[in-house]
Amino acid sequence: MASPVKVVIVPGNGSGDVKDSNWYGWLHEELTTTGVKSVLRNFPDPVKARESYWLPFMENELRCDANTVIVGHSSGAEAAMRYAETHKVKAIVLVSACVTDLGIESERISGYYDRPWQWYKIVENVGFIVQYGSTDDPFIPWPEQQQVAEELQTKLFKFDNRGHFMSRSFPELLSFLLSVL
Repeated sequence: MASPVKVVIVPGNGSGDVKDSNWYGWLHEELTTTGVKSVLRNFPDPVKARESYWLPFMENELRCDANTVIVGHSSGAEAAMRYAETHKVKAIVLVSACVTDLGIESERISGYYDRPWQWYKIVENVGFIVQYGSTDDPFIPWPEQQQVAEELQTKLFKFDNRGHFMSRSFPELLSFLLSVL
Protein backbone atom coordinates (compact mmCIF):
# COMPACT_ATOMS: atom_id res chain seq x y z
CA MET A 1 0.00 0.00 0.00
CA ALA A 2 1.36 3.41 -0.96
CA SER A 3 2.16 5.94 1.73
CA PRO A 4 -0.32 8.83 1.99
CA VAL A 5 2.64 11.14 2.35
CA LYS A 6 4.24 12.59 -0.75
CA VAL A 7 7.97 13.33 -1.01
CA VAL A 8 8.89 16.21 -3.32
CA ILE A 9 12.56 16.49 -4.27
CA VAL A 10 13.67 20.08 -4.90
CA PRO A 11 17.07 20.16 -6.65
CA GLY A 12 19.91 22.58 -6.39
CA ASN A 13 20.35 25.16 -9.15
CA GLY A 14 22.11 24.22 -12.36
CA SER A 15 21.15 20.56 -12.19
CA GLY A 16 19.98 20.13 -15.78
CA ASP A 17 17.78 17.05 -16.09
CA VAL A 18 17.13 16.30 -12.43
CA LYS A 19 16.63 12.58 -12.98
CA ASP A 20 20.28 12.35 -14.02
CA SER A 21 21.68 14.84 -11.49
CA ASN A 22 23.29 13.94 -8.20
CA TRP A 23 21.21 11.55 -6.07
CA TYR A 24 17.81 12.93 -7.07
CA GLY A 25 16.80 10.27 -9.59
CA TRP A 26 18.21 7.49 -7.43
CA LEU A 27 16.21 8.64 -4.38
CA HIS A 28 13.06 9.06 -6.45
CA GLU A 29 13.35 5.51 -7.84
CA GLU A 30 14.16 3.98 -4.44
CA LEU A 31 11.21 5.68 -2.77
CA THR A 32 8.86 4.75 -5.59
CA THR A 33 9.83 1.06 -5.47
CA THR A 34 9.05 0.97 -1.74
CA GLY A 35 5.55 2.41 -2.30
CA VAL A 36 6.28 6.00 -1.29
CA LYS A 37 4.83 8.60 -3.62
CA SER A 38 7.79 10.62 -4.86
CA VAL A 39 7.75 13.63 -7.16
CA LEU A 40 10.82 14.68 -9.13
CA ARG A 41 10.47 17.20 -11.94
CA ASN A 42 12.67 19.67 -13.72
CA PHE A 43 12.10 23.14 -12.32
CA PRO A 44 11.60 26.31 -14.33
CA ASP A 45 14.53 28.70 -14.31
CA PRO A 46 16.98 25.91 -13.28
CA VAL A 47 20.19 27.96 -13.40
CA LYS A 48 19.14 31.06 -11.46
CA ALA A 49 16.63 29.14 -9.31
CA ARG A 50 14.67 32.30 -8.63
CA GLU A 51 12.20 32.17 -5.79
CA SER A 52 9.60 33.97 -7.91
CA TYR A 53 9.49 30.91 -10.21
CA TRP A 54 10.25 28.08 -7.82
CA LEU A 55 7.78 28.73 -5.01
CA PRO A 56 4.74 29.07 -7.31
CA PHE A 57 5.90 25.91 -9.12
CA MET A 58 6.06 24.06 -5.80
CA GLU A 59 2.57 25.23 -4.89
CA ASN A 60 0.72 25.09 -8.21
CA GLU A 61 2.46 22.32 -10.14
CA LEU A 62 3.93 20.04 -7.47
CA ARG A 63 1.09 20.69 -5.04
CA CYS A 64 3.22 20.79 -1.90
CA ASP A 65 0.84 20.73 1.05
CA ALA A 66 0.44 19.60 4.65
CA ASN A 67 1.00 15.99 3.60
CA THR A 68 4.28 16.71 1.77
CA VAL A 69 7.85 16.09 2.81
CA ILE A 70 10.04 18.52 0.87
CA VAL A 71 13.61 17.32 0.35
CA GLY A 72 15.63 20.35 -0.73
CA HIS A 73 19.27 20.35 -1.80
CA SER A 74 21.34 23.55 -1.87
CA SER A 75 19.14 26.18 -3.58
CA GLY A 76 16.34 23.68 -3.11
CA ALA A 77 16.92 23.82 0.66
CA GLU A 78 16.46 27.58 0.62
CA ALA A 79 13.33 27.15 -1.51
CA ALA A 80 11.99 24.63 1.03
CA MET A 81 12.61 27.03 3.91
CA ARG A 82 11.02 30.02 2.14
CA TYR A 83 8.05 27.86 1.10
CA ALA A 84 7.56 26.76 4.70
CA GLU A 85 7.41 30.38 5.85
CA THR A 86 3.95 30.65 4.29
CA HIS A 87 2.75 27.06 3.78
CA LYS A 88 2.12 24.13 6.10
CA VAL A 89 4.07 21.01 5.13
CA LYS A 90 4.65 17.70 6.88
CA ALA A 91 8.44 18.07 6.92
CA ILE A 92 11.42 19.65 5.28
CA VAL A 93 14.70 17.84 4.81
CA LEU A 94 17.51 20.28 4.12
CA VAL A 95 20.74 19.22 2.40
CA SER A 96 23.58 21.78 2.20
CA ALA A 97 21.41 24.66 3.42
CA CYS A 98 22.63 28.22 3.91
CA VAL A 99 21.28 31.57 5.05
CA THR A 100 23.09 34.16 2.91
CA ASP A 101 23.96 34.65 -0.75
CA LEU A 102 27.62 34.03 0.23
CA GLY A 103 28.58 37.20 -1.65
CA ILE A 104 27.81 35.51 -4.99
CA GLU A 105 25.83 37.59 -7.49
CA SER A 106 24.15 34.55 -9.10
CA GLU A 107 22.86 33.54 -5.65
CA ARG A 108 21.82 37.08 -4.76
CA ILE A 109 19.45 37.33 -7.75
CA SER A 110 17.58 34.19 -6.67
CA GLY A 111 15.59 36.31 -4.20
CA TYR A 112 15.91 33.99 -1.20
CA TYR A 113 18.30 36.24 0.70
CA ASP A 114 16.83 39.73 0.25
CA ARG A 115 14.91 39.77 3.54
CA PRO A 116 15.22 38.28 7.02
CA TRP A 117 14.35 34.61 7.48
CA GLN A 118 11.12 33.99 9.38
CA TRP A 119 12.51 31.11 11.43
CA TYR A 120 9.55 30.98 13.82
CA LYS A 121 7.09 30.71 10.90
CA ILE A 122 9.05 27.83 9.38
CA VAL A 123 9.02 25.98 12.69
CA GLU A 124 5.27 26.67 13.15
CA ASN A 125 4.40 25.43 9.66
CA VAL A 126 6.48 22.25 9.58
CA GLY A 127 5.88 18.97 11.41
CA PHE A 128 9.60 18.21 11.63
CA ILE A 129 12.87 19.45 10.16
CA VAL A 130 15.98 17.42 9.45
CA GLN A 131 19.26 18.68 8.03
CA TYR A 132 22.28 17.10 6.35
CA GLY A 133 25.53 19.01 6.15
CA SER A 134 29.19 18.38 5.59
CA THR A 135 32.10 20.33 7.04
CA ASP A 136 34.02 19.91 3.77
CA ASP A 137 31.28 21.42 1.58
CA PRO A 138 33.18 23.55 -0.98
CA PHE A 139 30.22 25.87 -1.56
CA ILE A 140 28.44 26.27 1.80
CA PRO A 141 30.63 27.19 4.77
CA TRP A 142 29.98 25.09 7.87
CA PRO A 143 28.95 28.14 9.99
CA GLU A 144 26.09 28.81 7.54
CA GLN A 145 24.87 25.23 7.90
CA GLN A 146 25.17 25.44 11.68
CA GLN A 147 23.16 28.66 11.73
CA VAL A 148 20.28 26.95 9.94
CA ALA A 149 20.41 24.12 12.48
CA GLU A 150 20.45 26.53 15.42
CA GLU A 151 17.68 28.79 14.13
CA LEU A 152 15.37 25.91 13.24
CA GLN A 153 16.50 23.51 15.98
CA THR A 154 16.93 20.82 13.36
CA LYS A 155 18.25 17.34 13.82
CA LEU A 156 21.57 17.85 12.04
CA PHE A 157 23.32 14.89 10.48
CA LYS A 158 26.91 16.13 10.31
CA PHE A 159 29.43 14.64 7.89
CA ASP A 160 33.03 15.60 7.20
CA ASN A 161 33.54 13.86 3.87
CA ARG A 162 30.47 14.44 1.69
CA GLY A 163 31.29 17.81 0.14
CA HIS A 164 28.16 19.31 -1.41
CA PHE A 165 26.32 15.96 -1.47
CA MET A 166 26.67 15.53 -5.23
CA SER A 167 27.06 11.74 -5.28
CA ARG A 168 24.85 9.41 -7.32
CA SER A 169 23.20 7.91 -4.22
CA PHE A 170 22.40 9.01 -0.68
CA PRO A 171 21.62 5.89 1.38
CA GLU A 172 21.51 7.72 4.72
CA LEU A 173 18.77 10.01 3.45
CA LEU A 174 16.79 7.10 2.03
CA SER A 175 17.03 5.16 5.32
CA PHE A 176 15.89 8.18 7.28
CA LEU A 177 12.92 8.86 5.01
CA LEU A 178 11.80 5.24 5.10
CA SER A 179 12.03 5.24 8.90
CA VAL A 180 9.66 8.21 9.24
CA LEU A 181 7.17 7.56 6.43
